[in-house]
Amino acid sequence: MRTMTKAFLSGSALLSAGLFMTSLPSAAMAQEATFALPAGELGATSYNPVTSSNLNSATSLIYDRLIEQDADQSFHPHLATSWQESPDGMTWEFKLHPGVKFHDGEPFNAETIAAWIPTFAGTENAFMVEAIDKVVVVDPLTIKFVMKRPEPNMLYNLASSFMGVPSPKSYKALGKDYGVTTAVGTGPFKLESFSIGLETVLVRNDDYAWDSDLSVNQGAAKIAKITFREIPDQSTAFLELKTGGVDVLLGVPTDFLSIIKSEKAATIITMPGTGINYMPINTSVAPFTDIKVRQATALAINQKAILDSVYAGVGQEAHNFLISSLPESQVKPGLDVSFDLAKANALLDEAGWKRADDGVRAKDGQPLKVKLFTQNDTEFKRLTQVVQAQLKDIGMDAEITVLDSSTIRDEYKKNNHQLAVRGYDWNNADILDWFFSGARLGYPNISMWKDAKSDELNKTAMTNSKTSAERIANFRTYHEYLLSQFLFVPIYQPATNIAFNPKTVSVPEKVRGPRFRSQTIMDMQVLQ
Repeated sequence: MRTMTKAFLSGSALLSAGLFMTSLPSAAMAQEATFALPAGELGATSYNPVTSSNLNSATSLIYDRLIEQDADQSFHPHLATSWQESPDGMTWEFKLHPGVKFHDGEPFNAETIAAWIPTFAGTENAFMVEAIDKVVVVDPLTIKFVMKRPEPNMLYNLASSFMGVPSPKSYKALGKDYGVTTAVGTGPFKLESFSIGLETVLVRNDDYAWDSDLSVNQGAAKIAKITFREIPDQSTAFLELKTGGVDVLLGVPTDFLSIIKSEKAATIITMPGTGINYMPINTSVAPFTDIKVRQATALAINQKAILDSVYAGVGQEAHNFLISSLPESQVKPGLDVSFDLAKANALLDEAGWKRADDGVRAKDGQPLKVKLFTQNDTEFKRLTQVVQAQLKDIGMDAEITVLDSSTIRDEYKKNNHQLAVRGYDWNNADILDWFFSGARLGYPNISMWKDAKSDELNKTAMTNSKTSAERIANFRTYHEYLLSQFLFVPIYQPATNIAFNPKTVSVPEKVRGPRFRSQTIMDMQVLQ
């Protein structure tokens, strides 16, 4: 559903009517728990990790990965018990965990990997494995990747949610329906049902006995059933937490934190963020075909004011496209994008956009009126309202369109957008390839950026890096060029806030992994 809006009611105000509602226990005797997915994970249309571009937290429970990544960026064995890279980077050998079975009863072994890697060919996720030339089965529990080129990002790729290993038998049998009607992995939970846009229900895999060392629990999960609900409005999700409809919120807007803490309604976990909230600029449509207009738009956004007013100082300002913990984010001075209202207005003057009596600029009789898309969750609607007001200060009239998470991607693909406020969750520099590669126009390349120099720098970073140090340098150069073209406006680097009801579920003190995923959920339990 699409709605047009120029006004927004704060989520905090919506909470006031429900703050004193009686809390009810949601944890049933059957050891069931309910999670509310964060805004950035809403709208997944499939649990096919090979072909999907949008996966959610339930994916990590259905599928295991060869490798797991911890919060400190270290890599740990999972379905692969050990690995070895040749000195020249041209072969990788992996020893596999014995005794592993898929949910359909099929064995996991080296033949599984040999069948799985080729399925990525022709998909949006093919870049994860494109450096692999061939897969050699050494023995039933040993696999070797013979490489086309060195891939210093190999372990990160294998730890990705998109590298969950599906059952070859089920994957082949179901074809295009795989991931929608059924999803079969080796993970600690099985898919019971999936209602797109509403909820996903998982049930425990009682045979599970091969978790990574990131979980204390090495056997079957302590929770028997988990329901992941999609609740676009965070104020509604919080009230569900208070009244027992939800046990865990996987994303809590910062303006709710003080309310939750003061009411003692839940326990809060704050983790370092792994993404950026930003505004992509569609470079293929007027007026944003003009780099001066794009630059003025970027300089109009006051990151500090947004951090203070929208996020109560929690998190960090964002001044480029990568999270600050990545070395590729450390770009040359002057390339970071920062608020400069005077320069923004001067750029628009130079570009021929003159202010009319109503304050809106115009050129050749056309007002500077643009479409500003956002998704229909509380945090992004509020952020978009602030962005709209800041754009008004440079004489740009931005009309907000609110869309659900599935519809908005369709609009991007149809090139119906000009500006948008959105976010991503990814802690690797190859996110630049995802959003700015000329091969991905429409979605995920929402900026509709197609440029020969850019694509050459992309190729160098993605495929010509032989070592980690070389990869960092190449991605930094690529990042700097993208910043110089003003394809987006960096806004905010979120912290990840998670809330849970301590009366219904227990959560381990230490969250393992860069995100709240299966490693931590395996050590949770329902409280009777």
